[in-house]
Formats: sequence, C-alpha cells, structure tokens
Amino acid sequence: MTVDVGANLAAVEARIAAAAEAAGRAPADITLVAISKTHDAGRIAPAIAAGQRVFGENRVQEAAAKWPPLQAATPGIALHLVGPLQTNKVAQAVALFDVIETVDRPRLARALAAEMAKTGRRPGCFVQVNTGEEPQKAGVTPAEADAFIETCRDELDLPLIGLMCIPPIDEEPALHFALLAKIARRHGLAGLSMGMSADFEIAVRFGATHVRVGGAIFGPRQPRV
Repeated sequence: MTVDVGANLAAVEARIAAAAEAAGRAPADITLVAISKTHDAGRIAPAIAAGQRVFGENRVQEAAAKWPPLQAATPGIALHLVGPLQTNKVAQAVALFDVIETVDRPRLARALAAEMAKTGRRPGCFVQVNTGEEPQKAGVTPAEADAFIETCRDELDLPLIGLMCIPPIDEEPALHFALLAKIARRHGLAGLSMGMSADFEIAVRFGATHVRVGGAIFGPRQPRV
C-alpha cells in the first residue's frame, strides 16, 4: 500500500488549523504529535522532510532502536512516550524521550523522580487519567487524579506539563475531554494531550494543546519485527 505521508500530514495540519480557528484559538497553540509507532525510518522520513518535528512512540525499545540516527540527521526532533512505561525502563526513557505522557501510578512517578534527580535530565510529564475508568487501560481514575497530581508536583517535583487521556472507543469523546480539562484547570495545568486520528478536531474544541495522530498521517500500522 502506497501512503503519501507528506500529503497526509498537510491535510491533518489543515484540519487542526480549521478546528482551532472555529474554536477561536490560534493553530500555533496546538502541537501535533505524529504517532510513528510500528513505522520504520522510511515511512517517517517524509514527515521529517515536510517539517514535522514532534513524534510519539509507545515502546522504549522500539524508539531506542529507531530514533537516534534520525535525530542525529535532523536536529530539533522531540520524542514523546505515549505508551505504558515499566519501571525497569525508566532510566532509558528519561535518557531518550523529551516528554513522557503516561505517568499513571505512584511507583512510576517515584522512579521517574529518582532518575531525574540522579541524571539532571527532566523530560516534561503528563499524568494519564483513565477518564472512562476502563480496567484494561492505564491511568489514574478521575477520583484519584487530584491527590496523584499533587504528589507528582508537590512531593516529587516532577516537571508536570498537564494531563493526558484516551477516551473509551464507544463513548462520546467530548465528555471525556471536558472532564480532563476540568481536572487540569483545578490544578493550573495548561497542557491537555487528547485527541487521536478519529477525534482530534473535537479535542481541539475542548482545549487540547497536544493531539496524537498516527493512522491519518502514516497509514495502517506496520507489522512489528
């Protein structure tokens, strides 16, 4: 299957701009995180050539194998971790990623804080909120979010950017985006990572500062090697 990554990227950027303008927002205030998980360097290169500089991966090992040569060739690329992070991968994640979007439990938060204190490297963090309280998904529940955010920021001094969520696939995403935005406002957190290929325009309407788009740019996931 031939995928025109450059054309797809331009179309997504145009849709983000239109959604922002419809919501009375500046398109520049919304960061497109191009989700490149499972895609190889050959599929990613056209996005880089078209000017995309923020990418998301969901596995530490995959990102470690794939991204250092791409980053060496093109300065200014920022990597976001958008998948679950095991505590035994914390050191590698802190070294590799610029933003960790999936801080979802106290043990992980403490491990991240310890590694950042040890190395001095402080990637920005999002707390992942499981707004749908789905048992198969990571994230703190909305009821747990306030205490966890305070622990991360006040006790552990993590560099919190904001909150992230993945709404249930069979529910209206606007309800979940509104809930995430409400929790963020309570804590004075400006960052909202929400919205994917199917619903990023709705997310922009509800204040998303980061949208995570993969399939609409890169096409179907490639088989993992």
